[in-house]
Amino acid sequence: MKINLVMIVRNEERSLERCLKSAEHLVDDIIIADTGSADRTKEIARNAGALVLEYEWNDDFSAARNFALDHSDGDWNLVLDADETLRPYTRKGLEERISRLWAAYGQAWMGAITRYDSYHDGDGISVSTSLIPRLLPRGVRYGGIIHEQPDTGIECYPLLLEADHDGYLSGDKGERNLPYLEKAACMYPQDPYYRFQMAATLRNMKRLKDSLHWFRSFYEKVPGQAGYRTEGILLYLYTLMDLDGPACLHEAGEIIGREKPVLGKRADFCFLCGLYYMKLVLSDVGQYRHLLPEIEHSYLECLRIGEHPEQGGVVGAGSFKAAYNLGLWYEVSGNGEKAAEYYRQSALAGFEPAARRLKEMSVKMSR
Repeated sequence: MKINLVMIVRNEERSLERCLKSAEHLVDDIIIADTGSADRTKEIARNAGALVLEYEWNDDFSAARNFALDHSDGDWNLVLDADETLRPYTRKGLEERISRLWAAYGQAWMGAITRYDSYHDGDGISVSTSLIPRLLPRGVRYGGIIHEQPDTGIECYPLLLEADHDGYLSGDKGERNLPYLEKAACMYPQDPYYRFQMAATLRNMKRLKDSLHWFRSFYEKVPGQAGYRTEGILLYLYTLMDLDGPACLHEAGEIIGREKPVLGKRADFCFLCGLYYMKLVLSDVGQYRHLLPEIEHSYLECLRIGEHPEQGGVVGAGSFKAAYNLGLWYEVSGNGEKAAEYYRQSALAGFEPAARRLKEMSVKMSR
């Protein structure tokens, strides 16, 4: 079987070499469409042995991807962005996975990578995971001028291939993407996907109040089976909680109650619930004191569910982050023994804030 790497790039000298080195042993050929780089991007690509094609940018990401795909003769096309880096994997392992899926489903399927997205979270950096279709059979093309998706109805299955993504750490993506998203939302006013992307982009740009209209519209229109539904709902809830105020907390509470029967099986949803109940109780202790046990219950449920990166969601919601928040809860509740137990559990997973709290507790107890 022939596997080709197919990419579109523009001014990617910061990360392109790293990306190509992570993937070159998995593919036969590399096809790159450059949409107008003014830095060393094309030089880096050619030095890696890529076929570099010039593409005149026309404000359409799908058109650029399809142009590159048109120049690939692979049986399978692995599609990556320059700010993604594949984790170690072997060509043999990839071929074996493809062969097993091919035996089960023929060639009418796509392969999804598990992507680990780093993003700014307060004073630190957090990581979330998502499954993204990136191995396409010959003939599959993209649709959508921005946040493009494979334009096909075939099923998607995990490849066991993982990639790290640091593009969200750059502060300029929202400004770049927003005009394209506004155009797409006008072109497809009934498509909840672009309403979700508009909302998420505005949220990332710290325009929380502006994002609410789009989140509400997305939530009203999104079908139950849409792959991005859960992520959209969680971002919607976090936005309401960040905005705070009785009306926003009430709206968030109604959504949580409505979604809990299904999403309550996910650690990232239970983690959000723990934060929500804490915020709600602190907003009016007298009125919401009876919800205090829900805080503890939510984080214990996170740990019971555990980590499931194949589902997508925040890394640590089913392990070290939930354990740390439980430690905080027990500490403020006066249960130092329990607090130390969960801080220790979190610290053993490498979570530095938990190690600091353990040290501070030890110093306090030694006085």
